[in-house]
Amino acid sequence: MSNSRTSKLLSDLNQLKWKVVYKGIIIGFISGILVTIYRYGIEYGTEIAKKAYAFLRHHPTYILPWLFLIAIVGFLIHQLIRLEPYAKGSGIPQVEGIILFGMKMKWYTILFVRFVAGIITSFFGVSLGREGPSIQIGACGSQTVTGVLSRNKLEKNYLITAGASAGLSAAFNAPLSGIIFALEEVHRSFSPNILIAATTSALVADVTSKYFFGLKPVFSFLKIPQLPIQYYIWLLPLGILSGFVGSITNKGLLGISLFYNKIPACLRPTLALLIALPCGLLIPQILGGGQSLIELSERADTSFILLIILFVTKLLFTCLCFGSGIPGGIFMPILSIGALTGCIIGKSVMIVGLPSSYVVVFCVCAMAGTMSSSVKAPITSILLMAEMTGSLVHLFPVAAVSLVALLTSDVLKISPIYEVLLDRLTLENKEQFKQQETGAIVEIPVELGSKIDGLKIMDIQWPTGTLVVGLKRGEKEFVPNGNTQVLHGDYLIILTSEQRYIELSHNLSSLCHK
Repeated sequence: MSNSRTSKLLSDLNQLKWKVVYKGIIIGFISGILVTIYRYGIEYGTEIAKKAYAFLRHHPTYILPWLFLIAIVGFLIHQLIRLEPYAKGSGIPQVEGIILFGMKMKWYTILFVRFVAGIITSFFGVSLGREGPSIQIGACGSQTVTGVLSRNKLEKNYLITAGASAGLSAAFNAPLSGIIFALEEVHRSFSPNILIAATTSALVADVTSKYFFGLKPVFSFLKIPQLPIQYYIWLLPLGILSGFVGSITNKGLLGISLFYNKIPACLRPTLALLIALPCGLLIPQILGGGQSLIELSERADTSFILLIILFVTKLLFTCLCFGSGIPGGIFMPILSIGALTGCIIGKSVMIVGLPSSYVVVFCVCAMAGTMSSSVKAPITSILLMAEMTGSLVHLFPVAAVSLVALLTSDVLKISPIYEVLLDRLTLENKEQFKQQETGAIVEIPVELGSKIDGLKIMDIQWPTGTLVVGLKRGEKEFVPNGNTQVLHGDYLIILTSEQRYIELSHNLSSLCHK
């Protein structure tokens, strides 16, 4: 490649960071509006579901018409999932499939199915959250922009990541968590351009959602006290137990599909809605994502036996709803299971002298630990607790429990839930991945301890079709030669043929990532 062409390519990449800023603003606003509408719909549907089940408890003669309604809605949800299979479940693996594997999705049908199916099922109180769908809705919102304003494959990936970041930000009023989640889980690498795009869109989406929902954090906890240092000894068992609960939740959510595989696809949504009926009649606290359970746990005035019942039923109910393929997320249900775990452990420690005012700290810590061990995104879990509770005084206990829980799940050999779901998605759609249109530029960071860390360009066994055209090191950006040493922290800019883009991206990841 000529020096002039290489220089132009590097110049274009340098300008890319400024292009994603104004496009990120547009994406943040569009995604924020879409997620706000979806969030209003889900919250309204859950409230109606609680009132409907309360009515059915006092008027049992209406249960038969309700069963007939379940059959109709279950069939409708099945038809919607058939219309757009990529709108079922969480939505996060589908977004990762776009970014990591070049998977194609029709944003307009996904938005239609997400909104219709998600909001309709919320009227039955299914145990699913809004965060996963919000991330996919945000990514779809970004596709409305990239389809018009972007032609570059690399830029499209950045902006889709930005949309996902905006989605989580608007769903939880948590812009920092949205930014980190985009880097830690969705894109799985760090890049200044990704950071700029994700930050811009997440902040704009956060402002947009707060205009409608106000400035209060999602969880209106009472004042969370600072845990005295003499109680830090309990953080270790709390981390281990919340890690164990997160691991069980992970296995349950992934394993329930084996049960549903034995049931005709047309009956799966109906079964989930049927299961919601006795739950709504007998234990209405477990309906919806679980925010009411988190508030109940925080008060620490519920009996120990009832907490155990709520914990077991919420875990089973969530697994059965998610496994059916109904569009819905698992962040909030996992957090509610974690809050119950923390409350149960906290009330147990009260026997040996823990003041009841500190049980709320156990709840917050266990929420982060349960999510960290199940999703394997510890930094996101820590930041999410800080933003959703509006308090930083418990940051160290939350971080300690989150990391202990992560270690516990590693010892138990638990795989990240979204990674497993993505693997299943790719296996189901092998032919589609073979037919993707692909880009020609790959930007990839070099991690400490990777195979090429410290090697010279000429000593590296590069995959076939690789051409290193640029290297970013701090503020410097230059064209490397054969004697250039690759160091951790560098960003390699690779040029390849469109046909080899996806394969090359995987091969380079094995070289550059530890």
